[in-house]
Amino acid sequence: MPLWTVPDESGARAPARSGGLFHVVKPMHKAASAVSETKLPCPSRPLAVDVRDVSLTFETADGKVEALSRVNLPIAEGEFVSFIGPSGCGKTTLLRLIADLEQPTAGMLRVNGVSAGQARLARAYGYIFQAPALYPWRTIEKNVMLPLEVMGFSASERRERAKRYLALVNLSGFERKFPWQLSGGMQQRASIARALSFDPALLLMDEPFGALDEIVRDHLNEQLLRLWDQTGKTVIFVTHSIPEAVFLSTKIVVMSPRPGRIIDVIDCDFPRARTLEIRETSQFVKIAQRVRMGLRSGHSYDE
Repeated sequence: MPLWTVPDESGARAPARSGGLFHVVKPMHKAASAVSETKLPCPSRPLAVDVRDVSLTFETADGKVEALSRVNLPIAEGEFVSFIGPSGCGKTTLLRLIADLEQPTAGMLRVNGVSAGQARLARAYGYIFQAPALYPWRTIEKNVMLPLEVMGFSASERRERAKRYLALVNLSGFERKFPWQLSGGMQQRASIARALSFDPALLLMDEPFGALDEIVRDHLNEQLLRLWDQTGKTVIFVTHSIPEAVFLSTKIVVMSPRPGRIIDVIDCDFPRARTLEIRETSQFVKIAQRVRMGLRSGHSYDE
């Protein structure tokens, strides 16, 4: 069942917390064995996501699997944060914890000042999967309107919102098309419009462009940045691509192999209005190299 078909309930919204929290970061050194812990202050803006000492262990037929270990991460409102790390490191698991699709075995997690469960019931976020997950028997317009139908919006409001958000992702004129009549990139843009249709404060994106070719992926990266700038939403983005993480993000979270830990948190101080040409700059190359070093260090640390 789609994520947004939750009961029509809402949790009490409390002011998001800021200040007072420190998260552990392992800075990169030339020798991987020299990794040490340091502390960085929280963002000064209100927190959209507040992860404190979160761990998750799965019970399987073969025994316990430790997926995440003592993760601490504050994410301020309006940030674009990318999670990057090797396959199986817990990137998607951490995203699912924020979405209340999994529950931690230890620690505390708050979304917009309330529990992850309350945030889900209040529909505080939209979730965009690796595949577009559009219903092939519904038109693009009706796919976008589906969560609005579930939430009880009027027919006129559903049509108005679908029109607005399809225009925002440059799909005006494709309302009556079916998913199979669109390219993969266009289908993914339709899924983004669907996630935006009920105006959530937070977008959770799980490798949404991973299956697309490089040219389409670059184009959608630029479109996503413009959409983020126009809406001002908080975006949490899972990726395996270093250039994609550096190009999109205000902050990159580098994770170790399982059990997932945060090795480094890297600020990307590029202007919000950036183009692909920024990838040729020395600052971009420097940040990409730091991410690469973090990934290598994480593997060494795990051994």
